[in-house]
Amino acid sequence: MSVGEARPHEAAALHVTGHALYTDDLVVRTRQVLHAHPVAAPHAHARVTRLDAAPAYGIPGVGRVLTAADVPGVNDSGTKHDEPLFPGEVMFHGQAVAWVLGETLESARLGAAAVVAEYEPLPSLVTIADAIAAESFQGARPTMVRGDVDAGLAASTRVFEGVTEFAGQEHFYLETHASLAHVDDDGQVFVQSSTQHPTETQEIVAHVLGLASHQVTVQCLRMGGGFGGKEMQPHGYAAVAALGATLTGRPVRVRLTRQQDMTMSGKRHGFHATWRVGFDDDGRLQALEATLTSEGGWSLDLSEPVLSRALCHVDNAYWIPNVHVQGRIARTHTTSQTAFRGFGGPQGMLVVEDVLGRCAPALGIAPEELRRRNFYVEGQATPYGQPVRHAERIDRAWQQVLDTSEFAVRRKDIDRHNAQNPHSKRGLAITPVKFGISFNFTSFNQAGALVHVYKDGSVLINHGGTEMGQGLHTKMLQVAATAFGLPIERVRLAPTRTDKVPNTSATAASSGADLNGAAVRDACLQILARLVPVRERLDAAATWEDVVRAAYLDRVQLWAAGFYRTEGLSWDATTMSGNPFKYFAYGVAAAEVEVDGFTGGYEVRRVDIVHDVGDSLSPLVDIGQIEGGFLQGVGWLTLEDLRWDSSDGPNRGRLATQAASTYKLPSLSELPADLRVTLLAHATEDGVVHGSKAVGEPPLMLAFSVREALRDAVGAFGPGGIPVELASPATPEAVWWAIERVRR
Repeated sequence: MSVGEARPHEAAALHVTGHALYTDDLVVRTRQVLHAHPVAAPHAHARVTRLDAAPAYGIPGVGRVLTAADVPGVNDSGTKHDEPLFPGEVMFHGQAVAWVLGETLESARLGAAAVVAEYEPLPSLVTIADAIAAESFQGARPTMVRGDVDAGLAASTRVFEGVTEFAGQEHFYLETHASLAHVDDDGQVFVQSSTQHPTETQEIVAHVLGLASHQVTVQCLRMGGGFGGKEMQPHGYAAVAALGATLTGRPVRVRLTRQQDMTMSGKRHGFHATWRVGFDDDGRLQALEATLTSEGGWSLDLSEPVLSRALCHVDNAYWIPNVHVQGRIARTHTTSQTAFRGFGGPQGMLVVEDVLGRCAPALGIAPEELRRRNFYVEGQATPYGQPVRHAERIDRAWQQVLDTSEFAVRRKDIDRHNAQNPHSKRGLAITPVKFGISFNFTSFNQAGALVHVYKDGSVLINHGGTEMGQGLHTKMLQVAATAFGLPIERVRLAPTRTDKVPNTSATAASSGADLNGAAVRDACLQILARLVPVRERLDAAATWEDVVRAAYLDRVQLWAAGFYRTEGLSWDATTMSGNPFKYFAYGVAAAEVEVDGFTGGYEVRRVDIVHDVGDSLSPLVDIGQIEGGFLQGVGWLTLEDLRWDSSDGPNRGRLATQAASTYKLPSLSELPADLRVTLLAHATEDGVVHGSKAVGEPPLMLAFSVREALRDAVGAFGPGGIPVELASPATPEAVWWAIERVRR
C-alpha cells in the first residue's frame, strides 16, 4: 500500500537538479513576451493629481503603459472591492499606480521611471499604535463570550493584566509573485500564475477584463513556496498580465523582484492585545478578558477571517471557563496584510502563552506545571462551543516529550549550569499546540478531482489543490495508487487548472490533503465500482491492465469526477459559535536555549517534538513539514523584524526591511543542533482520508517553546520569581533589554 510509505517528494529530483519548471521559467519558452514594471508611488498616503504616460513612449522598447483608463471591466483586484488595481488614491508606500510593458524588463523599468506621476500627500497612519490612537478600524469587530468574565475575575484569587504586542512576518517564498498571460485566437485568456487559489485568480482576472469565468483559464504548475502569501495577493498581478496581453495581443509577464515583492505584498498580521486574567489558588485559569487588534494594512484582504481564527485559538490547549474576547482590525497605510501559515491561529495562541509565561513566576508555579494543570480534558468544549475531541492526546504527547527529552534531569543540569555561569544562562521550556483544521468559512470546505484511467492502465489525476513544495501532490499520488492497488509510478499528476477542476477552494487552512485526497479517492472508488463486474467475468489471474482493456471494449467509463465536502461543520460568525473545525491537531515541543548575557545572542541547543498527524499519509513529507513549520515559527518569534519608517520624513511609510540584507531569516545556523521529531502513535482520526491529519500549519506554533525557553533563560539572570516581559520578535537586542530589566 502506497499510503503510509516514507516516500520522497514527487518532484524532489527536479527541484535539486533545477529541472522543475515554475511560472517564470515559461517565459524563455514563449515568443514575443512583453515584460511589466510598476510605477511605484513614493508616499504612504497621497492623491494622484497627474499621471502622464507620454514620456514613457520615448523610451526604446516601451510598448504600452497600462492605467485605469484601459480597464474594460472592474478596476479592482480584491474580493471585497476595496483594492483598486490602478488607484487614484495611494494607500501605501510603493503601491503601483500604473504598469509599463517593455520588450525587455530594463526597457519597462526605464519606461516606468519616465512616467510623470504627481501626488498630493495626505496624512498617514503607519503603526498599529497610530491606528488605535486615531480609532482607524475596518471590517467586522467580532466578540467571543462564554460564562461571566466579570464574575470569574472577581472570584479569582490572583488577577493579572498586561499588554502583549507582536510583529508581522514576511513570507519570503523563494519564488516571488509571477504571472504569464496570453490570449488565443478566439479571445480566450490563459494565465500561468504562481497562485494558491487558481479559481479566485480566474474570477478576479475575469471581472477586471469584463469577461465571464469560462473565458479565462488559470494554471498553476507549482510554486516555490506560498505560506498563505499567494492565496489572495497573486490576483492583481495576474490581472495586470492578462490586461496587457488583451490590449497588445502579445504574452505579458509580471514577475516581481525581491525588493518589489517585499515592498508591495502583504505580510502576517501583527497584533496588539490587552488582557486581564484570573487564577484560583491552584493556578487554574478562571477568566480571560482580552481585546485583540490586528494590523490589517490598507484594505481588508483576509483580515476578517484571520481575526476570527485568532479569537478561536486564544485558548490554545487550555480550559478557561469564563471568556470575553473582542477583536478589531486596524487600518493603516501599509501593505494589505494577508494569510500566513497559521492564519491568525499563532497570534491568538501567542496571547495565552505569553500570559502563562509571564504569570507563572508571580504564581510561584513552574511554567510547565502551570500549563499542564490547565489542559483541556475529555468532555470540555472551546469558548465557541466545539467539543475538544481526543483531548487526552495533548497530555499523552506532553508526557512523551517529558520522558524522551529527559526534561526533569536536564532541568537540574541547567540549574547547575546557571548557578556556575553568571554571564551565560540556559533555559528550558515545553509548550502545547491545539489547532483547528478546516476553513472557518464553511463553504470553502469542498474539493473536486478528475481521475482518468487510460487503456494501458496508466492513471492521470487532476485535482483542485496547488503544490507549493508542501508535498500535496506526493500524497495525492499515494492516495490514488493505494485505491487502485498500483505502483505509484503508474500514476501521474497534471498541473492544477481551472478548466479541469472548477470552483476550487484555495490550497490553504492545512486542508489540502484532507479535501483533495478525499475527492481523489472518491473518483477512484467510482471507477473501481464500475470495474467490479468486468473483473468478475475475467479469469482470476487477470491483471489490472487486462481488466482495464476489457472494460474499454465493454464501453465502461474509465474516468470519474470526484467530490468531497467536509461534514459536521457549522459556524455563526455573528455569535462566534459553532463547530468550525473537523478536528484538532495536537503537538508538544520542548526547547533548550543558551543566552549570552553580554549581547543577548542565543543558541537553540536542542528541541524535542511529538506531533499528531493521525495516520500519516506520507511520513517523510510530514516530518519535513514539521521541521520546516517549526523553524518558520522560530523565525517569526525570534528573528524576523519588519520595520516601516514611522518618521515624519520623506520616506514615511517605506518598508525599511525590504531585502535579505536587512530582514533576518532563519537558516541552517538557526536550526537546533539537536532536533528530534516523532509522530504521535495510535492517533487515527475518524472520518478523514486514511485516518490522516493535516500538518501544514500546526507545527509552526511548536516554536512557542523556543520563545518560552528564552524567557526562562532571561529570568535566570535575575533573582528569580520575577515575571519576564519579552518582546516579539525576541531578537538578540530585545533579549538583552529583557535581561537588563531583570537585572534591575
